[in-house]
Amino acid sequence: MKKFLVLMATLAIAGNASAVTKKPVHPMPDHGMSLPGDMKWGPAPAVFQAGAEMAVLQGNPGSAGAYTVRLKMPDGYRIMPHWHPTTENITVISGTFHLGAGPKFDDAAGSEMPAGSFGFVGPHMQHYAWVTGETVVQVHGMGPFKLVYVNPADDPSKTAVH
Repeated sequence: MKKFLVLMATLAIAGNASAVTKKPVHPMPDHGMSLPGDMKWGPAPAVFQAGAEMAVLQGNPGSAGAYTVRLKMPDGYRIMPHWHPTTENITVISGTFHLGAGPKFDDAAGSEMPAGSFGFVGPHMQHYAWVTGETVVQVHGMGPFKLVYVNPADDPSKTAVH
């Protein structure tokens, strides 16, 4: 009987040890971090007016799939009326971002979004933006990211050297 109890205790301990060392049934998904000092800022794509900088935090905005970018804009920077084929999600990190709706730029009609604000713009909704003070926004959505100007003459990638 003593040998049986010792055998059972040994099996119980071994069973608990193997349960602890087993790989989890649901392993952690891929993950990443972007610390402020590690973000690689560069000129924003040519579809934006000169002066803005962009950092890609996740994904590839030019490809299908999730992406997250930050856009840094100098005081007074404007993005003329445009739309996107997918939802655009905007978080204001610093500064003040102003968002207006419609096909004509009107800085008296937009909404002010101070740092910490979040907003989103649905697919094909015509909108425009401008900033007060140097402003950083984080934009995320499903790619590929595309910005289509309401007035093609507003598209800097077609009208000027970036």
